[in-house]
Amino acid sequence: MLHQIESKILSHLKEKMPAQKLSQESGIPVSSIHSFCQSLKEKGYVSLEYLEEKKTTLTGQAEKFLSDGFPEQKVHKAAQASSTVSSLSQEERTIGLAWATKNGWVKVEQGKLVSEKELEQDYGPMVSLKKLKNNEKLSTEEEKLLLKRKLITIETEKTLYIEPTAVAPEEPQSESVNVLTRDMLLSGSWKNTKLREYDISAPAEIPFAAKRHMISRLRKKITKIFMQMGFEEMYGPQIQSSFWNFDALFQPQDHPARDLADTFYLKSSSSLPKDDSLVARVKKIHEKSWGGDWLEKNAKKTVLRTHTTTVSASYLYNFCRNKQPKKYFSIGKVYRNEATDYKHLAEFFQVEGIVVWEGATFRDLLGCLREFYKKLGFEKIRFEPSYFPYTEPSLQVTVYFEKKKQWLELGGAGIFRPEVSIPLCDRYPVLAWGLSLERPLMLLNDIGDIRTFYKSNIGWIRKQKLH
Repeated sequence: MLHQIESKILSHLKEKMPAQKLSQESGIPVSSIHSFCQSLKEKGYVSLEYLEEKKTTLTGQAEKFLSDGFPEQKVHKAAQASSTVSSLSQEERTIGLAWATKNGWVKVEQGKLVSEKELEQDYGPMVSLKKLKNNEKLSTEEEKLLLKRKLITIETEKTLYIEPTAVAPEEPQSESVNVLTRDMLLSGSWKNTKLREYDISAPAEIPFAAKRHMISRLRKKITKIFMQMGFEEMYGPQIQSSFWNFDALFQPQDHPARDLADTFYLKSSSSLPKDDSLVARVKKIHEKSWGGDWLEKNAKKTVLRTHTTTVSASYLYNFCRNKQPKKYFSIGKVYRNEATDYKHLAEFFQVEGIVVWEGATFRDLLGCLREFYKKLGFEKIRFEPSYFPYTEPSLQVTVYFEKKKQWLELGGAGIFRPEVSIPLCDRYPVLAWGLSLERPLMLLNDIGDIRTFYKSNIGWIRKQKLH
C-alpha cells in the first residue's frame, strides 16, 4: 500500500526530474522527497540517481560591477577627460588602472591618464556576467577569467534525480489520516476513519549527536574513580627541566634513558629550583650513591617530560613536607623518542598516583590498584615483581582480558626509594604508580592498534559506543 505522500509524488512525477523541482511542483518538502523516494525505489516505482552539478554564483563585487560598471571602464572614461591618476578612487587605482593598462585602453604620462583606444561595445567580462545573470552557460575561458578576478564562485553539489519506472502504481487507496485530532475523538468520527499505520521502518536521516572522543571520556571516568577514592588531582607542565624529570627521581646523569635516542630535548635551558638546599640534597645523594660529579649543566637541560612522575616529584616538594597524609593523582601527556607501531607511540597519556603516609604499606599499594582497576571494569587483577629505577620494591600490574584469554600488562608501581622522597619532602614511605591510559582503552573496545585513537576519522568516532 502506498503512503499518501508517495501517491502525491507519483502523481507529479511524469518524467525524470531533480528533487528540488519535484518539491516545488508537489509542495512536498525536499527532505520528505528524499526519504519517501527511497521507499518508492524499494517498491519498484522509481529509480534514483545522484549527479554532480556545478553551481556558479556571482560574488558581491560582481553584482556591484554589473550595476555600476567595471573599474577599468571608469578609468577609461577618466582618461578621455584627461584626468590625473590621483583623481581616481581607491578601487579604480588598485583594480581599474591595472586592467585598463593591460587591455591597452590607457597609459599614464607624468601622472596623467591618456586614452589609447576606444572601448569595444560589448566588454567581455560584462557580457559574461550578464550571461550568468540570465542563467546562460559560460565558456571555459570565461569561467577562468571570472574566477581569476574573484567575480564568481563555483561549487560542486550532488543533485538527486528521480525517474518513474515502468511499474504501474497500485490502485488508488481510500485516503488515510495520519493525525488523530481532539475533534475526531469527541465526535466519534475516528471509528469510521482509516488511520495510517505507523511505519517504524520509514527511511530517515541518521541523527549524529555530539560525542566526546573515547580518550576524553576515559580521562573523565578515571578522574571520577580517583575522586571517589579520596584523591586530589595534581597538575604540571609538559616542558620540564632535566632536574625534575631525571635528577629529582634519582636517575643518574649518565643513564641511557637520558640519551637523544630516548628523550626529546629542547634548545632552551631551564633554571634550577630557587631552593639551593633542595639542589644540594639531590646533588649529594647522586654523588654519594652513583659516584662521580653531578653537573648543573645536565640538570638544566630542557625536555618534553618522559613521564608524569615529574609532577609527583614537584608535589612532594611543594605540598608534602608536613606530616599530613596526602593522596594525589594526575593524567597527562608524556613523550618518548621512539618509533611508533601498533602498540607504541611517541606521545601518549600516563595515569600517575602517589600516597604520602608514614603508615602506608606495600599491601595498601596493592589495595589501591586493585580497587581502581575493578572500578574501571577489570575483575581479574594480578601483581608481578618488576624493576623501576626510582621505586623499590616494584611491581607491574597485569589484568586478565576475557576476549583475548590472556594476561596483559597495564602499568608499573612501587614504593619510592628513600633517595627520591627523603630529599624532596623528608618522608618515607611514598606509594607511587604510573599506569597506561590507551592500553586499557584498547582492551575495553577491542582495538588492536594504538594509533587508531589519533587518526582524524569522524566516522570512526561516531560509531563508538558510549561506555
